[in-house]
Amino acid sequence: MKRAAQAERPELSRGRLHPEPPSATRTPFARDRDRIIHTTAFRRLKGKTQVFIAHEGDHYRTRLTHSLEVAQIARSLAAALHLDADLAEAVALAHDLGHPPFGHAGEDQLQASMARFGGFDHNVQTFRIVTKLERRYPDFDGLNLSWETVEGVIKHNGPVDHRLGEPAWRAIADYARDWDLRWDSFASLEAQAAAVADDIAYNNHDVDDGVQAGLFTLDDLSGLPLVGPAIASVRRDWPDLDEERTRFEAVRRLIGMMIEDVLAETRRRVAASGAETPEDVRRAGRPLIAFSREVNEALARLRAFLMERMYRAPSVNHMRASAQRVLDEMFEQLMAAPDRMPSAWAERAVGDEARTARAVCDYIAGMTDRYALEAHMRLFGLSRPVEM
Repeated sequence: MKRAAQAERPELSRGRLHPEPPSATRTPFARDRDRIIHTTAFRRLKGKTQVFIAHEGDHYRTRLTHSLEVAQIARSLAAALHLDADLAEAVALAHDLGHPPFGHAGEDQLQASMARFGGFDHNVQTFRIVTKLERRYPDFDGLNLSWETVEGVIKHNGPVDHRLGEPAWRAIADYARDWDLRWDSFASLEAQAAAVADDIAYNNHDVDDGVQAGLFTLDDLSGLPLVGPAIASVRRDWPDLDEERTRFEAVRRLIGMMIEDVLAETRRRVAASGAETPEDVRRAGRPLIAFSREVNEALARLRAFLMERMYRAPSVNHMRASAQRVLDEMFEQLMAAPDRMPSAWAERAVGDEARTARAVCDYIAGMTDRYALEAHMRLFGLSRPVEM
């Protein structure tokens, strides 16, 4: 298979923190992907919301379906650019592992609850899951992923050295004492492909879910750049097509248009940068996989529309307030009585207040939406879950 000079090569991987014999059937990056898929944290993504609460409808995205869609787009980008598709897929599948229940509402609440105890950040939580919290192997905690995968998980959006002073990022700084992940550099092209794939997936699929939820219509979107022309082209080609299939086809075209734009912009940037090796990519000073300026501007318009019409919609705001109340009350209750957690978590809560808070936070962050509502109901002796 043709391989770009700038691609990561599994046979040249920097290895794992804890050395292991190589697999006879898989490259290190394929092995990483498989380990991520088999984690408890990955399975739980099926019950964690993307925008809507997971039980609001069977057709809305969850963190799991979103992660699978991101992985598919990341593999497509990697294949077109002759990169290592297994590494791109591994980073894509792992990128949302650290999200708590109830989406960004849940993250905001855990940030508030943990303000006195080192904070909370879903990117750091993802890192902690793959390096510490998953306990599946006899010789080490975490997944013992290869260097390139761990680097991509925490740096897919760019260098993070400017964040290491933040309390929530202390776990990252501590990890660096054992293994230098070069916090001040960019990650591989494969990790950058995963980051752009995330943008492509959530922008398009929030459009799809928002229309399906009745928060706005295709006509409401028709004045937006990029989106409007895609809808118009479908209606022009199939004037009698029903609205549902028009939506599906428009989203499909949008994804294709964005992928083509990224491929063209990436080839231009790589050529201009002179990057000839993976090390050159890390030293390039900016991401090499990216949207063009025109598409970035169009996406800014789309995000502003979605912020007003979807993320701040009254029904979503009601869910947000209820979700934050549930997590706030659970956190306070479990801080006062950590022995009410399952024994494996209660054992981690032994020690000072900060240690207890981190164990409570880790326990809550791992919950699915439904489990959080049921746990809250049990803790407070309610006859039914909180209305969301």
